[in-house]
Amino acid sequence: MDKVQHFEIPADDMARAKKFYAAAFGWQTRDVPGVDYAMAITTDTEEVQTPGANLPYFRPKDVGVINGGIAKRTPMMKGPSTVITVADVDEAVKRVEAAGGKLLKEKAKFGNIGYAAYIQDTEGNTVGVWQSLRSR
Repeated sequence: MDKVQHFEIPADDMARAKKFYAAAFGWQTRDVPGVDYAMAITTDTEEVQTPGANLPYFRPKDVGVINGGIAKRTPMMKGPSTVITVADVDEAVKRVEAAGGKLLKEKAKFGNIGYAAYIQDTEGNTVGVWQSLRSR
């Protein structure tokens, strides 16, 4: 069974959104260099440096909680979405299409940490699929 491991919240104004989530919920954010994206740290974490990656991974210390991200709003990302960890992005996309969903954004590699693609479910929701290249 594939698991939800991350969420993404779109924002028109990144600074305003980061300020809101810090004030309302006490979240911390870490900007990702070179993109309009900030990691949203929602729980106590341990920073894990991934060999070959240009950014650290903030692993939650508590079981059953996840961190997320705040991303610049795009036509594809109109509302919050979940990101589901899968063993293989290509196989997951095939299953999505066979189940009536569609591919919105092709698989892309993120440094040496993983691959991501975005799909649309049968209800019009955007969902990320993530294949990690790091071992836990």
